[in-house]
Amino acid sequence: KITHQSRLIPCPLFRGKPIFLFPLYRSLSPSPAHTPSSPSPPERERERERLKRKNRLIYPIVPSPLSPLTSLLSPLSARPPAMPPLLTFGEILWDFLPAGLFAGGAPLNSAYHLHRHGHRVHLVSGVGRDLLGDELVRRLRSWGLDTETITFHQGLPTGYVRAEISATGDATYDIVPSVAWDQILVDGEVVRAATTAGALVFGSLAQRSPFNRAALDRLLAVLPPAAMRVFDVNLRAPHDDLDRVNQLAPRATLLKLNAEEAARLATGDTTATPDAEEAHARTLAARHGCPLVCITAGERGAGLLRDGAWYWEPGRPVTVADTVGSGDAFLASLVSHLLAAQLGPAAALAAACRLGEWVATQRGATPAYDSATPVSLFSKNS
Repeated sequence: KITHQSRLIPCPLFRGKPIFLFPLYRSLSPSPAHTPSSPSPPERERERERLKRKNRLIYPIVPSPLSPLTSLLSPLSARPPAMPPLLTFGEILWDFLPAGLFAGGAPLNSAYHLHRHGHRVHLVSGVGRDLLGDELVRRLRSWGLDTETITFHQGLPTGYVRAEISATGDATYDIVPSVAWDQILVDGEVVRAATTAGALVFGSLAQRSPFNRAALDRLLAVLPPAAMRVFDVNLRAPHDDLDRVNQLAPRATLLKLNAEEAARLATGDTTATPDAEEAHARTLAARHGCPLVCITAGERGAGLLRDGAWYWEPGRPVTVADTVGSGDAFLASLVSHLLAAQLGPAAALAAACRLGEWVATQRGATPAYDSATPVSLFSKNS
């Protein structure tokens, strides 16, 4: 005697949308005294036809567009494929601005905006065991950011920066030394995260301490070969060690810097010359072997050198509240789009410019996203 069972099986060829019920046959165990011999192929075919005539065979079923199964699975199929986690390494601190205290530091700002673009981000940094550190970590967790790779220091305070904002919205910074992010531990948890990372974003400011130089070297050594290495140059005196920048630049996949920094590294000039960005990018790419060089030029726009082709996106006028973190938002958007590879270089550059401009219209580096935020990739995580 033959019976059948049905099982719900998603078909991978159709990305999980059609759901099929396949018949599974099994033989009921008869008593040993009446064990029949195995049916011949013609007998099996006759039994199959008999069951079909009695409507006992369940055929493949494809849900209709209004099926509850379809409505349940459609949002999943619309999501982007899972991407490896990203790491940002360096300073996290409080920006003491005229408008109040804001969580900041370029790695924190980039992590915030990468998370808003749908990425899982490990923030590798350090805070003190103090009120400012507790509040900073609480703020990060409220945003949904991973804090497992943040070091808590007993003997070093949480970092902070006194920032002055000019009439045009430009910021100058007084960066407090000898703080928790000067000693970032790269322990087992951090190394495990790095071995599966899709990208590591790191800057030059945290390289002011020998401790962090060794920590970053260890991270770079364990990254997967295909991971993007993003070097965000940030030359702020007195923490503007050009020798260290020149050591790290050849290890970067993407070198990002502003026009003044590019001029200083490419030619030794301390001032930027308009329209010199392409020449400076080509000089730095040839010198350091970087596949991608991005130069930002404030309200004039930004350029990207990729595979020998130069792309330029002009800036658009906005009403500036302050420029704190706008470059970090720009970088996060650019990295996210380059990793996703859903837009060409020109479109990715334009999207990054629009987000940087929007952040400049807000107070602080990590404003809440809303319907006006120019983010098109994936979803805006809340």
